[in-house]
Amino acid sequence: MNSIRLFTLEGALQHDPAVERWFTAPPAQLRSIAQSWFQTIRSAGPDVIELLHDGYPTACVGNLALCYVNAFSEHVNVGFFFGSVLLDPSRLLEGSGRFMRHVKVGPNASSHKADLRKLIADAYADIKSRLPRDEP
Repeated sequence: MNSIRLFTLEGALQHDPAVERWFTAPPAQLRSIAQSWFQTIRSAGPDVIELLHDGYPTACVGNLALCYVNAFSEHVNVGFFFGSVLLDPSRLLEGSGRFMRHVKVGPNASSHKADLRKLIADAYADIKSRLPRDEP
């Protein structure tokens, strides 16, 4: 396992009303795409919780940041806080940061859905492995 700095966030809830409000703001089409992917992230495990971090819906496991979504003018980002350690045979992950990576999803993108779901599941498993043993 790579040695990485754990990114922690405080204040996450099972279902944060601020996250729900974010999904209803314009642009509606892109926010609905983001909401669909965030629901996939939420369902990665029973211990996934959420909050707005830097203005974006962000999912955590315990207090460790897992993934986020954000809507831009022409695409949605599904971001991974520890994306640099994920296996990505389909080469969906973008970014060159030390840890973070993201996948751009367009309004008409239907290919690679299974690959993105696998990245989310793998990110969840990775975060679970990084939790201190006394965490859920």
